Amino acid sequence: MLHRYPKRVAYLMLGLTALVATFPLWGEAVFGNQANFMLEKLTLMLILALFAMSLDLLVGIVGLVSLGHALFFGLGAYTLALASPDFSPASMWWMLPLVIGVSACVGLIVSLLVIRTKGIFFIMTTLAFGQMLYYFISTSQFAGGTDGVFIMFRPSLAVGDTLLVDLDDPYSFFYFCLVTLLAGYLFLRWLTRSYFGQVLDGIHDNEHRMQALGYATSGYKLIAFVIAGVMASIAGMLAAMQYGFANPAQLGWHTSGEVLMMLILGGMGTIFGPILGAFAYEILLFVYEHATTHWPILMGLTIIVAVLVLPRGVAGLMIAPPWARKRRTTASEAPEKTIVSAQPVTQSKVD
Repeated sequence: MLHRYPKRVAYLMLGLTALVATFPLWGEAVFGNQANFMLEKLTLMLILALFAMSLDLLVGIVGLVSLGHALFFGLGAYTLALASPDFSPASMWWMLPLVIGVSACVGLIVSLLVIRTKGIFFIMTTLAFGQMLYYFISTSQFAGGTDGVFIMFRPSLAVGDTLLVDLDDPYSFFYFCLVTLLAGYLFLRWLTRSYFGQVLDGIHDNEHRMQALGYATSGYKLIAFVIAGVMASIAGMLAAMQYGFANPAQLGWHTSGEVLMMLILGGMGTIFGPILGAFAYEILLFVYEHATTHWPILMGLTIIVAVLVLPRGVAGLMIAPPWARKRRTTASEAPEKTIVSAQPVTQSKVD
């Protein structure tokens, strides 16, 4: 988390960001009639990347593995769906604070109940809270039951009568999601390098030692849990805006499992790794779904191979590629040979 990565990582991420940002310029030339579909798919990748980044704050940085993180993803979607007017678009100026406020309150309540647990107990308690909300929404008539709730209009981003960003336009919404993702990344990058982030790093390494030093580790984990929940809710709101509905499936444990697989593919604790993992997962999913109806088998095998071959994910491959490790090993062995050859030769006396 707090490591300084090689410059090639920054160059590669900047290049990939530029490639994604310029998709409207080259997308139609490459994909032809499917350019609009690919734009929608790329927008989904940006939203899921934000979702995966929020979970990385818990799993990769604090060391709290959660299987109920989809609770906040679905909460953001349902907050937007239930609070939106039926016959006019809501204003983003009050909808976004509402989503943040609701998710922060729910995250605070849940964290107070689960934050003192550890290991498998934390995993199961977060899973339990996620499933409780899932079944509550699935059986509630006001939330549409298993059918979910449709959103007739996307929120508007305007000042008075002046429209700042037309979120109904696919390209404008794509760039809005891209800017939101970049803002989330910069925020987490600043957070993890601050004093607060250093404490979280210490908790991840050895919580008992941090407690012995006088840190109230429960408070730090609580704040991290709330921040992660808020970011996941923003991602859920964007997902509901894209597809125009909120569905109980967004709250299910399988959604939490999918975003956890994105972390495994991308690399935990790196902030930029989950972004790569979200893109890699969605690309593989697209390829496997069009290749066979038994695509879950291929996806499962891919995750197993990724764990065995790339324990640090795609991010680890970027940080320390094989050729760089080989040069580092050769450089570390060279001084030993020099030292051995530079030892003075002592001649024994012959009587």
